[in-house]
Amino acid sequence: MLARYSRTPSNPIPVLLMVRELGIGGCERDLTKIAIGLDRNRFEPHIACLSPDGPRSSELRAARVPIIALPTRSLISRSALEGARILGRYIRKHRIQIAHAFDAPMEFIGLPVCRVYRVPAVIKSHLWYRDMTQRRYRLLFAITDRMVDAIVVNSEAAQTDLANYGVPVAKTFLCQNGVDTTVFRPSQNETPMEVVQDVSLVIGCVCAVRQEKRLDLLMKAFARVQRLRPGMKLLLVGSGPIQSEIERLRTELGLAAVCQMEPTREDVASCMRSIHIFVQASDSESFPNALLEAMACGCCVVASRVGGIPELVTDQHDGLLFASGNLDDLIQKLTSVVKDDGLRRSLAAQAVKTAAEQFPIEKTVERTQLLYESILARKCKRREKPAGQNTEPVVSNG
Repeated sequence: MLARYSRTPSNPIPVLLMVRELGIGGCERDLTKIAIGLDRNRFEPHIACLSPDGPRSSELRAARVPIIALPTRSLISRSALEGARILGRYIRKHRIQIAHAFDAPMEFIGLPVCRVYRVPAVIKSHLWYRDMTQRRYRLLFAITDRMVDAIVVNSEAAQTDLANYGVPVAKTFLCQNGVDTTVFRPSQNETPMEVVQDVSLVIGCVCAVRQEKRLDLLMKAFARVQRLRPGMKLLLVGSGPIQSEIERLRTELGLAAVCQMEPTREDVASCMRSIHIFVQASDSESFPNALLEAMACGCCVVASRVGGIPELVTDQHDGLLFASGNLDDLIQKLTSVVKDDGLRRSLAAQAVKTAAEQFPIEKTVERTQLLYESILARKCKRREKPAGQNTEPVVSNG
């Protein structure tokens, strides 16, 4: 059993943040922002992952955050036992006091090990909807729900989704995503991406090329509005499993000359600053990082009214919302901001203000730190109290 940890300015709390890989996806970005942003006088971040290479790896190493790679390739393989042994030794060596899993693979692989090795505070993030996952995974989620002390959600919509699966609201903690406005900011006369230089107006999206992102809907809408303004272009940045399907649709719609498709890039902010109208046409979202980053970069945003998006975008104030899956509604919203330059610029300016004032990364990091300290204090106090006495609730969701 680990000894209770007493924090001092020279002895911060060791925190283990776990994610499958260190690529450019949303979970990886969230973990990296938290790890780098944690107050080093209060916390000592560590990273555990299955694949340590990737763009986030260099950021974390530059911030002197240690990374441990686990050999686990499957829950039902010899590598799982070896991975558990390595992770357990690391937990003991560094006296980890808080463990936080950011995605499903590390939730299933890492959290049981943390419990076996008696990590005092165990947390997981749940940033998606359970009805999008296979039944066998939903059964595993139900097990880890009971295993953790708190479940971090990034939208009220995700919180409601968990409640529908029987997770008490009191066990969830709302912490909306934040954006680093020193990186994601409006253009300061930077040159746009070469592929859209000298283009009158760029409509675009930066996302993983997956079915639920509804790039097909965006392309069909663009095919209808492109005639409104000569010289417009559609820019799609990202890679994914339905890449070839989207490329075929581009040809079928006759958009080959006006729809530029670029693979996933690390310079996301420069991509955003090359787009005038950012469209998030998804069928399902919790609290999309890309949409928030686009707002911070000064894009006029048009997004589906789904999930946590209305918690981020206020219709007609800092963006436009359309009915999810409704092509005609999307066309109507795009038409209004393509034809009305004043409206487009006004919405974009307010979007920058919303991102900076309501969703700065500093706010997200501080709420996370308060959660960590609250749960650890509660667990330590529970050990000290006689059996049967109640302890205070976790920090408020407010």
